[in-house]
Amino acid sequence: MRRSGILLFAAAPVLVLAVLLAFDPRDPESSPAKRHSAADESREDTRRRAERLEKLQDDKVVAEAPPGLAAPAKKELAQQLVASAENATLDWRGTYGHIEDVGVGDGYTAGIIGYCTGTHDLLTLVERYTRAHPDNGLAPYLPALRKVDGTDSHEGLDPGFTAAWKAESERPAFRKAQERERDRSYFDPAVRLAKLDGLGTLGQFIYYDAMVFHGPGVDDDGFYALRERALKEADTPAAGGREKTYVDIFLDMRREAMEARGTNRDTSRIDTAQRQFLYDGNMDLRTPLVWKVYGETYKVP
Repeated sequence: MRRSGILLFAAAPVLVLAVLLAFDPRDPESSPAKRHSAADESREDTRRRAERLEKLQDDKVVAEAPPGLAAPAKKELAQQLVASAENATLDWRGTYGHIEDVGVGDGYTAGIIGYCTGTHDLLTLVERYTRAHPDNGLAPYLPALRKVDGTDSHEGLDPGFTAAWKAESERPAFRKAQERERDRSYFDPAVRLAKLDGLGTLGQFIYYDAMVFHGPGVDDDGFYALRERALKEADTPAAGGREKTYVDIFLDMRREAMEARGTNRDTSRIDTAQRQFLYDGNMDLRTPLVWKVYGETYKVP
């Protein structure tokens, strides 16, 4: 996952969290004076909420929402959409062993979601995998992975790490580990928060793709910062706003952040894919689906 910045946690006091998260957006008795504004919610609180660390009421809201992107067919479509932008393919299962340095300052980018040696998520994946499978072929590189975390350095990784990654990716256990980490860090929190914000299937995918590209961190160009900026411009459907308006503004925030990373940054995953779905009114990501990324056309029947 390509992003700038390492994830840092700061535990919030329980009392503060209870106050921040007390408002039920579905409760008509909640007065505006008492309602907590989502725009004022800290990024860390929002991240914790998305990762299911807070509030039983949120669990109820999510459980009662339609499956949306979490439905098996839609989740498969989501992986295809992401793979078209990340690896120029619809065959996302063919990318477990993919690894390269794409030259954007994040070190090696690898696997089904673009785990990066410079952005902490690849290290987390290998650490978790090694706890369950201590003798795996990537374990000897853990000291080097910890050393290069947060940088674009290959120190201690070359020349053998890329071969070790490809070899380990032939093992079903490591493939499952990649999928579990994708769901734990990206898919599940993105879909959960999108449902809490009242977004449908398309909005849930847009959150997911943003979390993949920008990272699930609380740094200034991470996913939660983008959502924070969007909330200053429009209300979520859960707060009474129009879904298309809010999603359109969120995509604006994404596009600005992508362009800020470099003058030649391609934004077609937004322009000729996600925003096109939005303008077509395809809020449920109905198939057949046709989109373009980097000038290539992709189709799912």
